[in-house]
Amino acid sequence: MGLLEGRTALVTGGGTGIGLASAVRLAAEGAHVFITGRRETELDAAAEVIGPAATPVVSDISNLADLDRLYETIRDRGHGLDVLFANASVAEFAPLAQITEEHFDALFDINVRGTLFTVQKALPLFNDGASVILNGSTNADVGAEAFGVYAATKAATRSFSRTWANELRERGIRVNTISPGPTDTPGLSGLAPAQEQVTGFKRQLATNVPLGRLGRPEEIAAAVAFLASEQSSFVTGSNLYVDGGLNQI
Repeated sequence: MGLLEGRTALVTGGGTGIGLASAVRLAAEGAHVFITGRRETELDAAAEVIGPAATPVVSDISNLADLDRLYETIRDRGHGLDVLFANASVAEFAPLAQITEEHFDALFDINVRGTLFTVQKALPLFNDGASVILNGSTNADVGAEAFGVYAATKAATRSFSRTWANELRERGIRVNTISPGPTDTPGLSGLAPAQEQVTGFKRQLATNVPLGRLGRPEEIAAAVAFLASEQSSFVTGSNLYVDGGLNQI
């Protein structure tokens, strides 16, 4: 029997990268996993990878009507919600002098506003003792150039987990943040200035990690499974770094 046998989980941004790896791991632990994302083709492919324990739902977390429709789908299954991994987020470089309203709004609409309403609208569905995991970032702690808006969104995410852990404790609902270091995902590759620079970009990031390499999505997923399960029953309001020592050493 897996750690999450008979549980129901939701992973936002579950079509690729950390989200997909986490959905695969939660399903392997026995959960039925709803996965969301904005691209139907990508979601359908992810559901094929996960298998019959997955239900894909096309949804944009910055669109409140989409969230309502998503949670109606989960409600119709009739088992409530035991695990929410609020993973969906976007990243983009922009130095202070070049930040535009569009850049700011795009990142805050998804990473902050979308995360907030993803959790708020799930409240009626949460079973007592549910686990909420917010996807943070090591960038919330450092002043990486041209990453100020993204870092600010992840600092907000960290703050949310503290407050919500306090507010939801009477229902036994635990809320934690997971902060990955640089992880080898399509999203990370997309931050390179040009396609031909991807390899060099990732190599440079890896040199800053004490373990000498990028993280693998499956390694982040293992930490998500820990926070989702009873193995972390005395952990709430925390920030779990899965960063190869990047912000620790």
